[in-house]
Amino acid sequence: MAEPLEQLKNTLKQHGQSLTKARQVIFAALVDKEPQTMREVVAGCAEQVDRASVYRTIALFERIGVVQRLQIGWKYKLELSDAFHHHHHHLTCLKCGRTFPLPADEQLEKRLKALAGSRNFIMRGHQLEIQGLCQTCHKTS
Repeated sequence: MAEPLEQLKNTLKQHGQSLTKARQVIFAALVDKEPQTMREVVAGCAEQVDRASVYRTIALFERIGVVQRLQIGWKYKLELSDAFHHHHHHLTCLKCGRTFPLPADEQLEKRLKALAGSRNFIMRGHQLEIQGLCQTCHKTS
């Protein structure tokens, strides 16, 4: 896998966009991080990028496949797409809202493809989120 910033630059170029300082800052706020709410991304960039620019850039990043949304009930979190890190699934705590990545599982991936194929459906991607209580919240329940 190419260096993430170089990969971002190439992806932007393929879509007729350039790598601006604001886009670099927002991208850096997402690299090697747990999924974040939009509020967390805005806060992480606040000293260098204004709120409106963060929203516009995230919209662009979603459109061109740099960022993906993880739907958590009626809310969502943002993370870099599989193009920028290894595919994984998530555990989400219903009490504190933390999201934990799960390691890759070849058998699960094969099973999902087989399920889709059994319905004559060609899978291009997927997200899997398991909801429940994390260890900390389970102890306090």
